[in-house]
Amino acid sequence: MKVVIVSLAFGVASAFVSPTSVRSALTTPSMSAVASDIKLPASVKPGVVTGQALVDLLQYAQDKGFAIPAVNAVSSCGINACLEAAAKFQGPMIVQFSRGGGQFIAGKSVAGGENQDSAAVAGCVAGALHVRQLAELYGVPVILHTDHCMRDWLPWFDGLLEANEKYYALHGEPLFSSHMLDLSEDTLEDNIATCVEYLERMSKIDLLLEMELGITGGEEDGVDNSDVDSSKLYTQPEEVYEVYKALNKVPNGKFTVAAAFGNVHGVYSPGNVKLQPVILHNTQKFISEQNGDGNDKPVFFVFHGGSGSSREDIHYAIEAGTIKMNIDTDTQWSFWNGIREYEAKNRDYLQTQIGNPDGPDKPNKKYYDPRMALRAAEECTVERLGQAMEDLKCVNVL
Repeated sequence: MKVVIVSLAFGVASAFVSPTSVRSALTTPSMSAVASDIKLPASVKPGVVTGQALVDLLQYAQDKGFAIPAVNAVSSCGINACLEAAAKFQGPMIVQFSRGGGQFIAGKSVAGGENQDSAAVAGCVAGALHVRQLAELYGVPVILHTDHCMRDWLPWFDGLLEANEKYYALHGEPLFSSHMLDLSEDTLEDNIATCVEYLERMSKIDLLLEMELGITGGEEDGVDNSDVDSSKLYTQPEEVYEVYKALNKVPNGKFTVAAAFGNVHGVYSPGNVKLQPVILHNTQKFISEQNGDGNDKPVFFVFHGGSGSSREDIHYAIEAGTIKMNIDTDTQWSFWNGIREYEAKNRDYLQTQIGNPDGPDKPNKKYYDPRMALRAAEECTVERLGQAMEDLKCVNVL
């Protein structure tokens, strides 16, 4: 039975889950089952999904042949756009926060100096509570996640775990669904050892760990790998298997692995990014042969750097078991584009408080009300997420 989620960085990040104790709880449909016959697991309900329900949702995505969009949110408007898109297009959604995003939610005036980590924790927790308050209202299952955490940022990660442990003590489940450690600049041995240490702690409160293996190129919210050696953008199946073996030994361990396959954060001109989705297929084959259990897709892949990826690459990755894709750059643009188009359409009503083409004494309050431009940004982002969900085959799967 498959219980491994592997995050593969090859134009998006990838990850894999693998708790041995969870295997008996998973039900893998027969190879002859068609996607239309595969139904949403009963454990997956509207609201934030954690623990076994999270694993069931990821298994469902792979079995049915779709991937879930993961969007970095930096405001309540960004969160609401994600939830609205999930409800409108009837697919699950991953709302995630970066360290910088958490600091922005907390407020930049309190996020400097010695407060950087505490502000990042407070902002991420505030965002997570916002999602938890509204997800059921929108009627959709949501995965709450945090993005890249480098070794220098471990105090942020530690603070998040403390918040999860407090929440678990009160509610019997963690505040978040999962968190990502990005120790890809360490040696493989150090990377694995630290991830095992953290997974042992996280497994006690049903948190899933996403770890990164290899490096995602480009720059994303304080993580700058623009000048990295291109050889580090591609991970070998044997390296993924080493991670798989080590993390799989953790009791109740649920984990994902972001393994690099040529992926780069941001959007670039065609031909400038050399994605190799075939590595996902090769990795599945290699680990399947090592396991010898007849399961040809033992790993759940996720890929970072999804913005700008071709539909062909996305679909080929889904065929290899990809169940998550990050699309931050494109949603940043859609949010801004909604504001830009609103301003262009209403420019003559946005120059003064009073006075417009309708008359020198006409008020403009209903045009410069912040909610108007922000709603335009939400609507534009919802439509862009709909396109992403279509590409990911994540429409009408609830």
